[in-house]
Amino acid sequence: MLSVEHGIYPELFKPAFSTLSSLCFQFLRAGTASMADLILFNKPFQVLCQFTDEPAKDGQKRRATLADWIRIPNIYPAGRLDYDSEGLLLLTSDGALQHRIASPEQKMPKTYWVQVEGDICASAIDQLAAGVTLKDGRTRAAKARKMDEPELWPRVPPVRQRNTVPTSWLELTITEGRNRQVRRMTAAVGFPTLRLIRYRIGDWSLDGLEPGKYRRIPVNLPTTPKSAKRPIPTKSGKTPRRRRSS
Repeated sequence: MLSVEHGIYPELFKPAFSTLSSLCFQFLRAGTASMADLILFNKPFQVLCQFTDEPAKDGQKRRATLADWIRIPNIYPAGRLDYDSEGLLLLTSDGALQHRIASPEQKMPKTYWVQVEGDICASAIDQLAAGVTLKDGRTRAAKARKMDEPELWPRVPPVRQRNTVPTSWLELTITEGRNRQVRRMTAAVGFPTLRLIRYRIGDWSLDGLEPGKYRRIPVNLPTTPKSAKRPIPTKSGKTPRRRRSS
């Protein structure tokens, strides 16, 4: 069961955080509406955010992929979630919807529950909220607060932690998607991340989803030419790979 006490955040953040209703309104305003399926998946720990992986080398264990959990053809992730992170991943077969969710220009908020090493202090929380300087630049202002440990499924394998060092939890909401951003942010303020769970993207959350389970929901969007509905290519120019369903 998932539970958390939600706090009240400054008014200045509200314009940056689009909602499900506003997303649908933008689609409807753009033209004749149609329906697209959106898949909400609770990605387990140590699962690749893709449908295929390179062949395992001698002595190496094969890594789990989305194909081990989802057998729906022609869907692709809208955004990424690291191999060693858990939680909400959105997938769709519609390129326009995928772009709306994943594009940095949309500034769609993503909320993470983060277990860190040490008892995180108020000054570190304030730094995370104001933005911290990383090697690739300063992060945008975020929502950050300390939280009680949420009621979660046990991680397999469990988090390694030292008996002599306490741990604590925080809730962090960002509107960027840099590589391993949350982990780098908490490390920058002196509290390394031990466990990272993405709880929410926009108005979609993990509520009611156990690890490895998914839920399909319809989303309104305008009718677009077939060429616009193709999945968004990766930075290399290639369409994301997936294994054929059996």
